[in-house]
Amino acid sequence: MKHSTYRSQAKLHDQLKPGAKSANLSTQDSQFDKNSIEMTRADKQQQSKDSVYFRDGVRRIDFILSYIDDKDGEKKQDRRKEFEANLQKIGLELETEDKSESEDGRTYFLKIHVPWEVLATYADVLKIKVPFKANDIPDKKEVPLSWLCTPYRLPEHVMQPEPDYFTATFDKSKIDFFLIEDKETFFPPSTRSRIVYYILSRCSYSKEDKDKKGIKRLLNNGTYVAAFPLHDCRYWTKSIDANCESERYALYKYWARFSSFYKEQPLNLVRKYYGEKIGIYFAWLGFYTEMLSYAAVVGLLCFIYGLATFDENVWSKEICNETIGGQIIMCPLCDKKCGYWKLSTTCSSSWQSYLFDNTATLFFAIFMGIWVTLFLEFWKRRQARLEYEWDLVDMEEEQQQMQLRPEYEIKCTHRRLNQVTQEMEPYLPLTSKCARSVLSGATVLFWISLIFACIIAVIVYRLAVFAAFAGIMKDSPTNNMDLIGNLITPQFATSVTASCLNFIIIMVLNFLYEHVAIKITDMEVPRTHVEYENKLTVKMFLFQFVNYYSSCFYVAFFKGKFVGYPGDYSYMFGKWRNEECEPGGCLIELTTQLVIVMVGKQVWGNIQEALVPWLRNWWVSRSARSHPESLYSRWEQDHDLQSFSQLGLFYEYLEMVIQFGFITLFVASFPLAPLLALMNNILEVRVDAWKFTTQFRRPVAAKAHSIGVWDEILNMIAVFSVVTNAFIVAFTSDMIPRLVYKYAYHLDTESTMEGYINNSLSVFNISEIPEKNRPEDGENPDWFYSSNITTCRYRDYRYPPGHEKQYTYTMQFWHIFAAKFAFIIIMEHVVFVVKFFVAWLIPDVPSDVEARTKRERYLIQEYLHNYELEKLKIQLSQNQNGPSIEPCTPHIQSCVL
Repeated sequence: MKHSTYRSQAKLHDQLKPGAKSANLSTQDSQFDKNSIEMTRADKQQQSKDSVYFRDGVRRIDFILSYIDDKDGEKKQDRRKEFEANLQKIGLELETEDKSESEDGRTYFLKIHVPWEVLATYADVLKIKVPFKANDIPDKKEVPLSWLCTPYRLPEHVMQPEPDYFTATFDKSKIDFFLIEDKETFFPPSTRSRIVYYILSRCSYSKEDKDKKGIKRLLNNGTYVAAFPLHDCRYWTKSIDANCESERYALYKYWARFSSFYKEQPLNLVRKYYGEKIGIYFAWLGFYTEMLSYAAVVGLLCFIYGLATFDENVWSKEICNETIGGQIIMCPLCDKKCGYWKLSTTCSSSWQSYLFDNTATLFFAIFMGIWVTLFLEFWKRRQARLEYEWDLVDMEEEQQQMQLRPEYEIKCTHRRLNQVTQEMEPYLPLTSKCARSVLSGATVLFWISLIFACIIAVIVYRLAVFAAFAGIMKDSPTNNMDLIGNLITPQFATSVTASCLNFIIIMVLNFLYEHVAIKITDMEVPRTHVEYENKLTVKMFLFQFVNYYSSCFYVAFFKGKFVGYPGDYSYMFGKWRNEECEPGGCLIELTTQLVIVMVGKQVWGNIQEALVPWLRNWWVSRSARSHPESLYSRWEQDHDLQSFSQLGLFYEYLEMVIQFGFITLFVASFPLAPLLALMNNILEVRVDAWKFTTQFRRPVAAKAHSIGVWDEILNMIAVFSVVTNAFIVAFTSDMIPRLVYKYAYHLDTESTMEGYINNSLSVFNISEIPEKNRPEDGENPDWFYSSNITTCRYRDYRYPPGHEKQYTYTMQFWHIFAAKFAFIIIMEHVVFVVKFFVAWLIPDVPSDVEARTKRERYLIQEYLHNYELEKLKIQLSQNQNGPSIEPCTPHIQSCVL
């Protein structure tokens, strides 16, 4: 059942262009408009306005346009008059609510109804699938012990709001082939609003310039204030109209309340009410949250392992031991303002670091590499099942490509012949496209460079403020507190304040760049909505990737790696001495950075998503909250809600994908990250559901058979995460140096970690420290002057003073270096082999879905063949015997049923 999409679209616009006649279209809407103005407040109280029907109670309101009649708005009036006249010529039926009927006394509401003839015509063009036969494939047998899931189940009428049918693409010429019981309810409200919006996006509003068309431009220039389909009822109560489905109430009752957080999602009802694109998002979010529960459990077990083996942490015991760590004098951590210090002062941070830097860290890093593969592969299977159940299997890309963006059609004045359809179509010349792409790429590079400049500024802050914190906190009263005295150190204060500063910079840059990304994507004039979203997604994710993760990459892979040694320190820009890691390593600081940015983003995101829309709606509707239903019309209630932008889902996906990066790219440093993400996502599902159901106008339904380009981004992150976690284990944690010491450099016959701290610290002669690096008078502690100290220790593997190779790298350093790279190669190969094997082992499409798809295609061919055959027989019989032959419709319907 293939159709030339461009050809049918062109024919449709030729048939339904302004001035053309449409069959069986109502001409009574002007009378309704006159009657609407004559209604009084008394009439309004007698007739409830919380309705989704015209005043006749028969024709359903499929779309609402609102506008304010300005005093000097003659041009707007002319545009509205022409636009509405063209809509009526196409076949839509209109009814106006006068401004005297609105709460503010200023706003007009234009109600739009699409009759059957127009619905059928555009359903054919948009290739909408409709039922033609009840599904005769029996469901799978009940899963054993499924009764255990009863508390998590929702009622059957909520989970399955519609019977299961085999479906085929709608064809207006074969009306009697489909299961049409009632033409008014055959297409659900979400499909009806989608068809209306398609018409509105392409309807002209100017007699002089036919290229001036589309509701988007009318909204942008203020001709109309809002355009939206209606919710079917108030969310907290069912509609008083028995013919209304009250699906919004069901969604709120069973889905959007936080008390239902442990329940399954009614995805079929979400899809029916909001469309497949939003349904796919919630299906993915729910599946991602479900898979996170497994990673969270394993991560929690790894953390518990760290707690359980706390006493086996020999190196931390040595640091805290006054006879070992208390006797090791460390070199100053900064110039002038930092004095000599004892290793035992890092006792607390060493114990904290062990909770995340232990043997279980390696296991968890490997596990997450496999988990992310299982997540992506099982999601493919889940997505394939949804594609079948939601009639998206044969939704070809050509159907998406057919739907050119109105902005593209308007801005592209050049035309050329389409080699496939043999029709003229708009196009953007290659020179213009290249120029726009170059300018767009240069803008993105500039903003990414701006991020790097901000990161360097934060690094400079860390380097500059560390010495200040060291001087301030030397005599701080907190040093005498038992609980927090050892925790609040200059390193800790620097790390926390720098992380918070970095988070603020991230939020500010995000806010600014979002507007820039949309502007430059508009400038590129993408051809289709899919292309537009893909271009914007790549720009936004590339920016967000650098913005959110760059600080974590710095701490993980750069901090403490290019320090030098006491006699020859490295400096940034020749002024600020590079940071050192604590003797416990930089892993605990990476954990701090990850927690602050990740948790801060999630908290801020939930506040922004839930609190801001609620406050705005509260402020807008404050004057109408006390009015009864009969006075507060359905269209006014929805008009007072927040508008759901076309990019609304884009930001939802972006938020979750950034979180996915945090729990995969750096999870080796913080095994509890999946647990935090799980708790956030349990809240996120219900917050998003509550927001869609109660705070936003009903969005226009849109088709989508997958999560789009986000799937490729997730796969990219999954591959990259294996590399980053291997490097974190090798270079950020101390696992490899400890293992090398235990099995190669420990002097006793039995392999233990005793003596590791002393082995991991090099010695430097204090008398050789340059004057510019020495502490100022009064910066050293009192005990330093009371004893004869000639050497200090620093974190490295270098020969001691007096050695023929003094202060150069020892052989142990090169052994550890080689072991680190060997570990990276082995870990990457093991994880990638397992990943590819798992991906090969798990089929993308479940076997029962394949069977059902084949069965449906077979039935479509068989029934269409029988249909055409019966039609031909009847035509032949009519030609031979006259008009006394029975019509074929009853026979076909009985055959189909």
